[in-house]
Amino acid sequence: MTKLHQIALSRTRSGAAGVLLAAQLLWAGPDCAAAQSEVQVLQAAYPDQPLKVGLSNPDWTYRVGDNAVFHIRIDKKPYPRDGIRITYRMGPDMLEGPERSAVVPEHGLLLAAPGGDEPGFVRCIVSASIDGKPVEAMATAAFSPLELRPVQSEPPDFDAFWAAQKRDLLAVEPDFRLLPAPALSTPEVEVSYLSFQNVGPGKRTTRMYGVLSVPRGPGPFPAVLHVPGAGVRGYKGTPELAAKGFITLQIGIHGIPVDLPAEVYEQLNFGALDGYNRYNLDDPRAYYYRRVYLGTLRALDYLVQHPKWNRKHLATQGGSQGGQLSIMASALHPRVSLTIASYPAYSDVTGYLHERAGGWPGLFRKDGEGRRRDLPVEPKAVTSAYYDTVNFAKRLRTPVLYYAGYNDMVTPPTSTFAVYNVIPTARSFVVEPNQVHLTSQAHRDTMDRWLIEHAAGKR
Repeated sequence: MTKLHQIALSRTRSGAAGVLLAAQLLWAGPDCAAAQSEVQVLQAAYPDQPLKVGLSNPDWTYRVGDNAVFHIRIDKKPYPRDGIRITYRMGPDMLEGPERSAVVPEHGLLLAAPGGDEPGFVRCIVSASIDGKPVEAMATAAFSPLELRPVQSEPPDFDAFWAAQKRDLLAVEPDFRLLPAPALSTPEVEVSYLSFQNVGPGKRTTRMYGVLSVPRGPGPFPAVLHVPGAGVRGYKGTPELAAKGFITLQIGIHGIPVDLPAEVYEQLNFGALDGYNRYNLDDPRAYYYRRVYLGTLRALDYLVQHPKWNRKHLATQGGSQGGQLSIMASALHPRVSLTIASYPAYSDVTGYLHERAGGWPGLFRKDGEGRRRDLPVEPKAVTSAYYDTVNFAKRLRTPVLYYAGYNDMVTPPTSTFAVYNVIPTARSFVVEPNQVHLTSQAHRDTMDRWLIEHAAGKR
């Protein structure tokens, strides 16, 4: 079990924009021997709405055994003499329990968070009607989040399984094809559509598609693979980052061109590809993500052979499903040197089998009537272990920039912290406690700065 040896918190900025807390943590133990982690906790301002939910600690973070108190306040003038009625749910991350009601007086309402003797998260979700308009707000208390451990199993043949899948990929001719995209190009960046062959079912092959952006000029340049969040959509590449001196490749995962009319993606998203994350979940060798994972590795193969690549800096970057793919690819491809993962999906997905939150896509979660989903459980749970982000995170060799929020109810913090806590390499972690399933502009700037500093040898 990894042990937290030292934590030092210091307030570095305060004011109307929020409170920024920075922490330097030193880790030691068999899982993360002498690994260092640099953590920034950014507590942004409340959104501009009358209903506000906060916590007694400004960073919403406590140790196991501490007393956490939610404070609920409603900005309204004049304030009703009898207070304002709310409904709320409060309990563990994604298992907040039944709805209750209370009245908020003008000075606010305090609710004690249910304590626990294990690391984890407790959330309070509040709803009210203010001037006839429904409003909702939430806050999430973290209890020793850096001590939370995953519950997903690790197959004894995990490494052998993926070595065999990579051999299958090698047996397929890449057949890289480039098509110029002058409408997407700029004076600084040449943009092209890229496609290549990938594994398919049985002996058949498929293709994957993406958008390549290359700085004009001789180079050499560092390279970044951008992997997508969940869903079905088109892509136009990332020429903005390419203009800063990076070869960038943005890929789609579904084996369809990335420049089709928007209606095509919409119909696929809610039609043939709805629920793709569960296709063939009973069989690890036929599961939908097998082709996705291997195609992502082939995209990296293309960047490695690009004549303008500097042969040193190769990063993977993505959020949600993209965070999942970023970590996976960094673990399986030997040339990756940097990893950026924001609130990664498919993290500790068997959590719901242990009565705690599991990662997106919510495998094995009970429905509103208490019935377990994704039956039969056993073969699906076995397959999930080969694809879970937790088991790839343990095998990372690169520096990692990580990002997560406590209020995320798509990739819950119970799952994303379970992944972060097993990463054995140098880690930089940006936490925005009140962030939902989104990336703030502040963190977008952080990612670009982190890439530029690494490419310049400043980290």
